[in-house]
Order: sequence, then structure tokens, then C-alpha cells
Amino acid sequence: MRYSFEWNDLRALVTVINVILIMRFGLSIAWFSLGVATMGLIKDITIDKKVNGMIMHAANILLNLYFIFWMEV
Repeated sequence: MRYSFEWNDLRALVTVINVILIMRFGLSIAWFSLGVATMGLIKDITIDKKVNGMIMHAANILLNLYFIFWMEV
């Protein structure tokens, strides 16, 4: 079976990089990533209409909100 590239492969890689950058640089990256994930969720709801993308973006939103609230304490 041959590998076929999907956009969600790239999204998963970006999520891993996001977590690494948050651990390295802190809160400013979390705010940026929250904005990107929110725009992605809006795109998933309005254009793509794919559940897997909605779940991934919602999880990224929750992850970034967790980091934002955890770092402000």
C-alpha cells in the first residue's frame, strides 16, 4: 500500500511543533496558535465540513486555552 499525503498529516505535525514552541517560548505562541486553531475550526465548520478536522481544531483550541490559563497562574 502506497502512502498518500493528507492535509491532516500536516496539521498533526504543526500541532507537535506548536506544543514544542509553547514549551520553549511561552504564552505568546499559545495566543497565536489559539487564533490559528480558531480560524481552522471556522473553516472546518463552514467549508470543509469534516468531523476529523473539527475535532483536531477543537482539541488544539482546548490545548492552547489550557496553556494560556496554566501559564498565567
